[in-house]
Amino acid sequence: MRTGLRGFELMELIDPHFKKNPRPYIIQSLLGLGVFFLVLLLVERMTQVVIVAALGASGFIVFSMPHSITARPRRLIGGHAVGLVSGTACHLLFSGQLTGLIEGSTLVTAFGLAVTFALAMFLMAATNTEHPPAAATSIGLFIAGWSWGTILFVLLFAVLLAVIHYLLRRYLVDLF
Repeated sequence: MRTGLRGFELMELIDPHFKKNPRPYIIQSLLGLGVFFLVLLLVERMTQVVIVAALGASGFIVFSMPHSITARPRRLIGGHAVGLVSGTACHLLFSGQLTGLIEGSTLVTAFGLAVTFALAMFLMAATNTEHPPAAATSIGLFIAGWSWGTILFVLLFAVLLAVIHYLLRRYLVDLF
């Protein structure tokens, strides 16, 4: 690193590992593109943006940090399962059955989202299934509401990523 104006260090724009060997960066990015594209073709509606974004973040972990602890199947599948449970439970709890007159309130919604996040975090930590994108899965289910189709889609995507990760693990490298 070089020192720039006023003592600030100027960071390199391109990763030195990429400069030495760009091939895995390109191949693993293309693998991620292919898998995510095929999955998105199966999504009926893009209104569940938070869930799609969470799954995209999981794909990023699997294809760019395949040897990370969060890329392991237990955490990938288990984390999303916990996210589905906490998001569904909180959606049902805060969807109007218990909120009565204040349904739709910004205060109730914000509190419900915070509870959803905290519950997902707690359950993932307690079950050793920490997978950060799965916290967004719980938030997505809270916002969009649950359906069997959504639950099946998330679980199948997580399993698909885990299988691809398992099959390609010896060929994938950490891109950092």
